[in-house]
Amino acid sequence: MTPALAVLGAGSWGTALALLLCRNGRRVRLWDHSPEQILALDRDGENRRYLPGFPLLPTLQPVAGLADALDGVSEALVIIPSHAFAEVLHRLPDHLPEGLGITWATKGFEPTTGRLLHQVAEEILGPRDLAVVSGPSFAEEVAKGLPTAVTVASRRPEHAQRVAGYLHSDHFRAYTSDDLVGVQVGGAAKNVLAIAAGIADGLGFGANTRAALITRGLAELIRLGTGLGGRRETLTGLAGLGDLVLTCTDDQSRNRRLGLALARGLSVEEAKREIGQAVEGVITTSAVNAIAHRLGVEMPICRQVFGVLHEGFTPEQATRNLLMRGSKAELT
Repeated sequence: MTPALAVLGAGSWGTALALLLCRNGRRVRLWDHSPEQILALDRDGENRRYLPGFPLLPTLQPVAGLADALDGVSEALVIIPSHAFAEVLHRLPDHLPEGLGITWATKGFEPTTGRLLHQVAEEILGPRDLAVVSGPSFAEEVAKGLPTAVTVASRRPEHAQRVAGYLHSDHFRAYTSDDLVGVQVGGAAKNVLAIAAGIADGLGFGANTRAALITRGLAELIRLGTGLGGRRETLTGLAGLGDLVLTCTDDQSRNRRLGLALARGLSVEEAKREIGQAVEGVITTSAVNAIAHRLGVEMPICRQVFGVLHEGFTPEQATRNLLMRGSKAELT
């Protein structure tokens, strides 16, 4: 029998990928840190809290115990908010089968240190096959089977290809890359820019502003990504530009919705409560601001989002700060 796969995290994205894997002929064990969430999945036969309307398939097994979820599996996909990433990995070593690969579809930096998540995984787990899945992908559209394309990055091409093989189907294209840094930076930092896009649209600035913000935001992504060792072409691909366009232009994005709520006058906490799920960009903004300062990388849009979220700037004040910047050559 083909070994099962473990999906750790039963939010909307974890459930959607678990359903995709099952449709691709895999058996999947779906674990969550909340026993109540696992009980609800078992009882309801669907994820009514985060992804309602999509019945769990017979080959998808909700599992309450982490050791049970990992027993005999060939790959573990970690799909949890970035602030909980290290905590969950610290629970893994006692249960990890020999040779088990670890892949994550979490988009963010470690909040306390600003490290990329592969650095966290290497420190906690030691030498092991590691990969990240990122790209323009809303959970509900994946669950519906709508065409989607993502990037799977690993320093070991054979591992990236293996994970891509689990995911790839006639409606879900999984490309491979060896640029682990670039793919992670694109997936994380675009959330900050999506907040900016939501603020701009919420203030009624229109399509011209949105196009300029996305384009100049891409320049910021490229500066940050290459500064950390990623490749420019990665940041203009699915995990960079593709994800940036998606999250800046569609209200399925929680980060964009947060920006829209801030433009309506809600506080950050009020906006987060209204959305009701983790908004990665709130935490990521602090990490991006700190890394940009350390590297001497200019990221004016991200800097103003940091001001709104953490320094009491109003959306209008942040906009004025951007517009008052002096003229400069575009490609610098």
